[in-house]
Amino acid sequence: MILVTGATGFVGQALCAELSRRQMAHRPISRSPKPGFLAIGSFDGETDWSGALNGVETVVHLAARVHVMNDTSADPLAAFRAVNVDATVNLARQAAQAGVKRFIFLSSIKVNGEATIPGKPFTVFDRPHPEDPYGQSKREAEEALLAIGKEADMDVVIIRPPLVYGPEVKANFASLMKWAKRPFPWPFGLIANRRSLVFVGNLVDFILLCVSHADVGNRVFLISDGRDLSIGELIGKLSSAMGRRALLLPVPPRLLEGLAALLGRRAAARRLLGSLQVDIGETVAITGWSPPFSVEDGLRLTAAASDRDR
Repeated sequence: MILVTGATGFVGQALCAELSRRQMAHRPISRSPKPGFLAIGSFDGETDWSGALNGVETVVHLAARVHVMNDTSADPLAAFRAVNVDATVNLARQAAQAGVKRFIFLSSIKVNGEATIPGKPFTVFDRPHPEDPYGQSKREAEEALLAIGKEADMDVVIIRPPLVYGPEVKANFASLMKWAKRPFPWPFGLIANRRSLVFVGNLVDFILLCVSHADVGNRVFLISDGRDLSIGELIGKLSSAMGRRALLLPVPPRLLEGLAALLGRRAAARRLLGSLQVDIGETVAITGWSPPFSVEDGLRLTAAASDRDR
């Protein structure tokens, strides 16, 4: 039996759908009562998981306080720690006591940092360097989980994805899709950044490989589609998936950065124009995994779902 927290979320829904398709026994968890889900009420450091963990061999822990722009919490780090660290540690300790064999934790590439130099991707061997409360809370959770797993002889598997996209995606990628549908030129023809992404179907496939693979215990894995894109390439491929053709203008990067600074949008420009690459070489070497979906496949499926939802 596989227990899935965060089962109502973007990744959780895709994971549970694939578990059902593969006829793998699983127990999806929600905070409030929903048909087909086990409700646990509050998710914090005091949650009682004893009933939910009965008969469970593997926990896939997706539930989290996710990264948010313009966080209004009085103490953002404390808010992230309450869910991403305290609640996670509480679940892991009870899982170990219940005899769970493997605990799979969805972390974030933000544990490594916010940006890379083009051609020098993050690797699993790099020293963690989280730069915001979300990344810091994920790093603290990783450290605590590995310690619990070692003490209790429970395998801990940590997965750090970059931006995840796919059908029903929200936040920044959803906004990018809306803009990509509009027929106007993009000033990104000269941007040579490189971004790693991961299609939700590829992430789910890797999570399920980690459920049974013999060599993944007590390791950290970086994951992506295995192919990095510039912002111009991403928009071009996304537009193509929507049956459109993107027009990319050759605007100098420094001009875009200067304009962003004048508008007070340095952070947004950094995310859009900067690089964030991950090296999945070690992941492939240990597990033999390869992404079942290409970038084009992922964008096509994402665009098709967006068209259905209109």
